[in-house]
Amino acid sequence: MIEAAESMIEAVETAVPTAVGVIVVGHFPLSSGQWISPHSHTHHQLAWTRSGVLSVAVDDAYWILPPTRALWLPAGVVHRTGATRDALLCSLYLNPVRCALDWTEPTAVGVDGLLAHLIAYLAREDLADDARLRAEAVVLDLLHPVPALPIDVPLPVDERVRAVADTLLADPSDSRSLDGHARAIGVSRRTLTRLFVRDTGLSFDRWRTHMRLRAALPLLAEGRPVSQVAHTVGYATSSAFLAAFRRTVGTSPGRYLNREAVRDV
Repeated sequence: MIEAAESMIEAVETAVPTAVGVIVVGHFPLSSGQWISPHSHTHHQLAWTRSGVLSVAVDDAYWILPPTRALWLPAGVVHRTGATRDALLCSLYLNPVRCALDWTEPTAVGVDGLLAHLIAYLAREDLADDARLRAEAVVLDLLHPVPALPIDVPLPVDERVRAVADTLLADPSDSRSLDGHARAIGVSRRTLTRLFVRDTGLSFDRWRTHMRLRAALPLLAEGRPVSQVAHTVGYATSSAFLAAFRRTVGTSPGRYLNREAVRDV
């Protein structure tokens, strides 16, 4: 299920404190299923969690962030942030006037042990100015994009198509064919096919594949076995799920999540 039983909390827009350098670090606890309502920042943001799994949505694009990944959000980009598992959102706010990085699109970056340590180091309030400036310079050097494109699941507008989409979002393992869903909402297969493409830009089969893969990512990021995840999101076998993932995303789930391994049993 995607964003199941979510609770929404309002984003509180507060001024980012002035700092001697470029980076200010903030921490925000999030419970499983809790989302911060759509908002933006005057500063660039790097969203990361040391434990748990974060999700960040920008329009229909959706990133899953285990502790090995962070997401760069340029200043002004409207986004929602949530947790699919209890997490501590760690936000680095970077002054766009003084920041050497000028990435204009949301960008996933890898987080290794050194970067994680430096983020914790910069959260200290007792750092001397020169020590903070040296650490910030290293952090900026360590921010490198990684190939983690978001999986888009556009939500349809037509209420008939939205009813089908909501049914599948609630239960990705629903195996009914397009004909079965068309009968359930009282339209022809041809009409539902046309409406799906018009509203989402994707065929029914392709939309369902994207939806299933997106539902699978938080479960994989939590360390669940591929075989269990595949069954949960509607695939009969692990091999069918992995083939769909590679065909759609262009890489394996393990590489996508930047983990050393994803359990395959």
